[in-house]
Amino acid sequence: MIKNFNELLEAAKKQGVMRLAVAAAQDADVLKAVAEAKEIGLVEPILVGDQDKIIEIMKKLNITSELYEIIHEPDLVQAARKAVELVSTGEAEFLMKGILQTADILRAVLDKEIGLRTENLLSHVMVYEVPTYHKLLFLSDGGMNVAPDLNQKVQILENAVTACKALGMDTVNAACLAGAEVVNPKIQATVDAKAIADMKDKWDAMGVSVIGPAALDLAISKEACEHKGYHEKGSGDADILLVPYYEVGNALGKSLTYFAGSKSAGIIMGAKAPIVLVSRADSSEAKLLSIALGSLISGQNKPQQTSCGGGCCGCNCGGHE
Repeated sequence: MIKNFNELLEAAKKQGVMRLAVAAAQDADVLKAVAEAKEIGLVEPILVGDQDKIIEIMKKLNITSELYEIIHEPDLVQAARKAVELVSTGEAEFLMKGILQTADILRAVLDKEIGLRTENLLSHVMVYEVPTYHKLLFLSDGGMNVAPDLNQKVQILENAVTACKALGMDTVNAACLAGAEVVNPKIQATVDAKAIADMKDKWDAMGVSVIGPAALDLAISKEACEHKGYHEKGSGDADILLVPYYEVGNALGKSLTYFAGSKSAGIIMGAKAPIVLVSRADSSEAKLLSIALGSLISGQNKPQQTSCGGGCCGCNCGGHE
């Protein structure tokens, strides 16, 4: 189980180099993060965007542009489409948003012809290394789904669990956040949280303990749970915070960053491949950590080669079991 970002980086390095398509790569922080990820052996990037601007920025950052594959596409919408197409055709294994609007890259991701859509809901997962918490904390969804209904919240939680499992967690503790632990029919967040927590057979099969409704203190503080006499399995020890609405996740996430000095990584889950997506205001370090997270999750989807004896399975191993 990976408990901090140093361990995340090491795990991503060990699994080998992954191919990353970057849409609209002409951004200094993006290129700095991508270059560092390449240097430490995480990714082999394909940079899609305005070639002249990309090379100009690379010169300022002392990055040798000749070592990178650059596909010239100055139009932002077309750059998004080309980067997505690289992933959908298998030329790249995961995707990163550069200096373009989130809506533009998601439009390409959801395109029926070249996109990465599945039957799953797309949702944003932020991972935080909080100085005062004993392990990584997953927060969803504060970046995409504004007011999810019950079914969408279940899918958001499933996506977050998938991200946790990619980091080696055999068991996962999730908390459905609300203002208090008491169900109030007038407060939909509490009703939905209770309904999700009551899906015990579903979560047990996935190795997940879910509490809810739960205030934040009951999710992350054993001491608060003792004071309040709250002893649900997984309480005070959350891996995932499932927020009821976009505003809660957005505000809580930014509070962890700006008030608590937390490091973070962001990813979109639910597509055929992970999509690295962080705020334009986030540092190059946050972007690097997001690349590492995307690389690790992408590696879980990569078919494992097996040793066989003939030549018919297309796995470069010489045969078929």
